[in-house]
Amino acid sequence: MPIPPSLRTLLRTIPTVAPVSNRAVLSVSGSQATEFLNGLLACSVQGKQTYGAFLHAQGRVLYDTFLYNSPTPSLSSTGPTYLIEYDPTPSEAPTLMSLLKRYVLRSKVRILDVSEEWDVWAAWGSEGAKEIREWNWARSGAVEPVWRTSEWPWGTENGTILDRRAPGMGKRMLVRKGETPADASTHELASKDAYLLHRIMHGVPEGSVDIQPMHAFPIESNLDAMGGLDFRKGCYVGQELTVRTYHTGAVRKRILPVHISSPASLSPYMSIKPSLPSTTDSAAVKTPRLRGSSTLLSTIAAPGIGSSVGLALVRLDHLRPDIALVAEEQSWKVEPWWADWWPEQPPDEVHDPNTLA
Repeated sequence: MPIPPSLRTLLRTIPTVAPVSNRAVLSVSGSQATEFLNGLLACSVQGKQTYGAFLHAQGRVLYDTFLYNSPTPSLSSTGPTYLIEYDPTPSEAPTLMSLLKRYVLRSKVRILDVSEEWDVWAAWGSEGAKEIREWNWARSGAVEPVWRTSEWPWGTENGTILDRRAPGMGKRMLVRKGETPADASTHELASKDAYLLHRIMHGVPEGSVDIQPMHAFPIESNLDAMGGLDFRKGCYVGQELTVRTYHTGAVRKRILPVHISSPASLSPYMSIKPSLPSTTDSAAVKTPRLRGSSTLLSTIAAPGIGSSVGLALVRLDHLRPDIALVAEEQSWKVEPWWADWWPEQPPDEVHDPNTLA
C-alpha cells in the first residue's frame, strides 16, 4: 500500500525550517557519563550523537530521545557533556530526571534540567539526492538500517543531529532559547504544525502521543527501523524482552501513516475497528474472525483536501484489500499506507504473524 497519489501534494519538499514543540532537554555530564547512558539507553552510546529510547524492565518504552553532544561543553565537567532531548508530557512513566537519578548510585555524573536554555528546531528539504539504504531483517519481522558509511550516520556537528529515522527527515537542531537557527536565512520558516505534518507523511512516530509511555513496545513503534535500537550491545534496562522479540518473537503491529475521512483532526487513542464486506453467498469461503483493533495516534487536518492524516498503531493482519478500517467515532474511514522509505521484506523472511508463537 503506497502513499495515495492525492496525498503526495502534502509532502513539503522546499527547504523548510520549523520549531518542534513540547520538548525538554536534560544535561548529563561527568567522567562516567558515556558508560552511565550506555547502560540505560537501548541504542549504543559511543561518545557521539544518536537517537534511541529509555525502556523499563519489561521492555516497554518510557521515552524516545535524541542524544546530542553539547555545543557548549561544561567548563566544570571533567568528562563529556550530553544533552538529552525528549517529550516531558506527564504520563504513567516516572519523570526522566527522577529515572536517571535512580540509577546514578556512585556514577560520576551530573544531571541538570537545561530546558530553559534550548529550543528544538527541524530543517528539511535541502538533502539533495535521494538516500538509498540497506536493511537487515530478522525472522520476527524486526528490521534494522545498515550504515555502510565511514561517517557517523547521525552527524558530528555538536548540537545538530542528522535525522536518520527516515530518509527525507532532514536534521534536528538545538538553538538558544528565543533565537532562530541560522538555516532560517536560506529556508522557509514554517509552523510547528508543518513539522507534525512532515513527520506524519514520512511515517515517523515521536513523543508520548505516538509512543505511549509504559505501553508502547519499541519494535511495534518502529524504533528498530528508525535506528533507535541496538540488538547487539551489552546489557541495558529492558534488553531481555527486546532482544527475545527480535530473535524469536513476531511483530504483529506497526505504526503507519493513515488517511482519515474526517475533515478535522481526531483525538488520539481512538479505536480503529476492522470489518469485512457483507455477503449473502452461502457458498462463500468462511474467513477467520477478525481479532483485535488498531489505535489512532497523532492526527492533523490536511490542508486543501478536506480530510486528515495521522499515524496509527495498526495490526498487520488487518492490512488486506478486503478489510475496511473504521475509527469508532462517527465511523470515519481509515486508510493506512507504507511510507515510501519503508523496506520491502524479502520473500524468504515473510511470515504470517498469526502462525508464529
